[in-house]
Amino acid sequence: MKSSDKVRVRFAPSPTGLLHVGNARTALFNWLFARQRKGVHVLRIEDTDVERSESRFETQLLDDLRWLGIDWDEGPDVGGPFAPYRQSDRGEIYQRYAERLLDEGKAYLCFCTAEELERERQAAMAEHRAQVYSGKCRECDPEESKRRRTAGEAAAIRLKIPEHPIHFHDIVRGDVTFDNESVSDLIIVRSSGVPVYNYVVVIDDAEMKITHVIRGDDHLSNTPKQVALYEALGFPVPEFAHLSTILGPDRERLSKRHGATSISQF
Repeated sequence: MKSSDKVRVRFAPSPTGLLHVGNARTALFNWLFARQRKGVHVLRIEDTDVERSESRFETQLLDDLRWLGIDWDEGPDVGGPFAPYRQSDRGEIYQRYAERLLDEGKAYLCFCTAEELERERQAAMAEHRAQVYSGKCRECDPEESKRRRTAGEAAAIRLKIPEHPIHFHDIVRGDVTFDNESVSDLIIVRSSGVPVYNYVVVIDDAEMKITHVIRGDDHLSNTPKQVALYEALGFPVPEFAHLSTILGPDRERLSKRHGATSISQF
């Protein structure tokens, strides 16, 4: 980030349940950081999980944030220069970048079935190897792959993870390095045509010019995949800050599915 760049952060909840205290804490950190730096706080709705996302949860999320006194400068209800701010409204944008990665040879079509991938996973477990994709479709002829897709064969789109280790700086943890051998070629669009979280979040953060990504450390393992995407697309990599997560009495991470207290209960 250049010293002259205006700080832009985002809180990006998924409307798959009620806002719980862990996510509210993340929202507070983002809001405080934006206000202290005289920056911009963006609210983005991440509803790519179409089966679990519900409009009633989105409405409650916004009400809970307002109740906490957390406001936002751009978002689905107030608009802004980088609208739309709801992922379900941004499908054409995601498709355009996916096709660009294919055209540039930075991604490829993968025709492996769920059964084939499960066999790979079981073999890796039996041999005590890292459970990463073999890359069998990586060397397929791109033109032949396009013909197969045009003919109606289902194909996911995978990003080619670079061979070099992936480095990034974390404001909380310092310099972090991931060995590429532990990162599979990333599926960015499923064979159903639905883009995945680790892909769309990079597109959205880059297009919305987010300078700092402040989130829970449960997202740390996602970061090398996202950094690889930033690099493949030629986007500047934002600053990351991975916060420690709130644990329950049983020392397990609070989540929507485990022991979290929703804000609406207060």
